[in-house]
Amino acid sequence: MSRREIRRMLMESRRAPTHHKPWAVSLLMALVLLGGVGLGIGVGYGILSARSERQESRAWEQAEMQVDRPLRRDEMLAAPAANPEPPPEPVPEKFDPLIPVPLPRPGGLADDGFDPEMADDVPAGAVMPPVAAPSAPSPAQLAALPLPVPAPGPAPAPDPGGRPAWMRYAVPAPSVGNRPMIAVVIDDLGVDRKRSERAITLPAPLTLAWMTYADNLRPLTQAARQRGHELMVHVPMQPQSESYDPGPDVLEVGLSAEELRRRLRWGLSRFDGFVGINNHMGSRFTADRAGMNVVMDEIRARGLLFLDSVTTQKSVAPDLARQYGVPFAARHIFLDNEMTVSAVRGQLAKTEAHARKYGAAIAIGHPHDGTIEALAGWLPGLEARGFVLVPVTTIVKREMGRSPVP
Repeated sequence: MSRREIRRMLMESRRAPTHHKPWAVSLLMALVLLGGVGLGIGVGYGILSARSERQESRAWEQAEMQVDRPLRRDEMLAAPAANPEPPPEPVPEKFDPLIPVPLPRPGGLADDGFDPEMADDVPAGAVMPPVAAPSAPSPAQLAALPLPVPAPGPAPAPDPGGRPAWMRYAVPAPSVGNRPMIAVVIDDLGVDRKRSERAITLPAPLTLAWMTYADNLRPLTQAARQRGHELMVHVPMQPQSESYDPGPDVLEVGLSAEELRRRLRWGLSRFDGFVGINNHMGSRFTADRAGMNVVMDEIRARGLLFLDSVTTQKSVAPDLARQYGVPFAARHIFLDNEMTVSAVRGQLAKTEAHARKYGAAIAIGHPHDGTIEALAGWLPGLEARGFVLVPVTTIVKREMGRSPVP
């Protein structure tokens, strides 16, 4: 073999790898490109999901802010020092405001010092000492303030079967058969009395959750029970945003177990005949395991259920309810992030779709005009559309011992 032939063979062997399987290089480049696109989609989906959750939580807590509330305890106590002017004249009875301003809760500032209604008991000629306006309390003093508990109502008759409170006070549901079930919860009730009374007149059985700090709840809740509605306590819990005020005596992250129990027990003493509690706001507190441990322990001892309003996807309530053996349910649809009648009707349609798919749905709304009007037109035709309206306890009973409704 000549030297020229040997050189040609060597040159061909060096060039061969550049022509070996050209499709492999293209395949490798395609795989790298697809991997990059997939990673980008995954990261984008995660960001959008987190943003959607924050937006939903913020929208719901904004909707709950639309309901009137009394001042916080610190606001009530600091008000005299900040504003020494005399209180305004009482509103004439003929004046009928659209949203009435609630009275302070029992034991608040209005109950401190001299009570003008007791003037008849003062001897003639007696001189009453002036009452000095209190200064704003320090945080330590505020934490130590006792919270008066209203006088309890008549004790309920003992249950012959030893059933827990959530079953004892459950409203009997109509025959369900194979029809999909829908539970409608209206919370934030009691503060706006006029709209609360309108909610009571809606077709039963609804589940009505009453604010702990609303005034004179017993007559309203008794009227609701008489009309066939189920009762719950709507407990204020700390939201993520500090600009949202959930109301007085809120359950907050970082409070001691004793203080959390005191606040919760006060709320649970406001009326009788309820089956459980659900959270008012609470996107921060329901994600706090330490605080929610106290809540679950207390309501387990009382035989109550917990309805998670799901103001955050980070809620630890489902996990802790299983650990403590607390009957549990979670909402599926928010009705009135937008408070127009048309928007609420759209959410009611979503509620029906969820119930058809999974067999049951829980929807939560507020006593807003648009919500009440939409429900008034939607509830009467529910049975004709193949659904059955039930209280929350019926769905809880259905799911006991089964996997939760998605």
